[in-house]
Amino acid sequence: MTRVGFYVVQAADQAQRLKVAVRLADKAFQQGHKIFINAVDEAQARTLDDLLWTYRPSSFLPHGLHGEEQSDTIAIGWGQEPQGHNDLLINLQLEIPGFFSRFRRVAEVVTQDASSLEALRRSWTFYKERGYQLEKHDL
Repeated sequence: MTRVGFYVVQAADQAQRLKVAVRLADKAFQQGHKIFINAVDEAQARTLDDLLWTYRPSSFLPHGLHGEEQSDTIAIGWGQEPQGHNDLLINLQLEIPGFFSRFRRVAEVVTQDASSLEALRRSWTFYKERGYQLEKHDL
């Protein structure tokens, strides 16, 4: 069954959500996982694409936008069905995507702005009521 982790950031800044997503992707990649990052929209996906290239000068995170050649290890989509990915989903949308249960793990990034808190509290309840294993990580 899918394990769901909520990564709680003590800031309201949306840029923090992206930084945490990149940090999670880096850590998961170092552990050998395949990652699908579910961005809010194409603009956010392109911002993530840039961040993954510049995250740490000493690291290399092979990635691409959904459907691109380099997207087999780390793919960045914005709602598309994740082709060939079922290991780790980093969800940046405030809604739970319909395909979440195909993944072994889901990471939800929580910031302290009102809309994110409200949406992710609903997500916590959704997962809990359906019996998913939940974890909370304070960052």
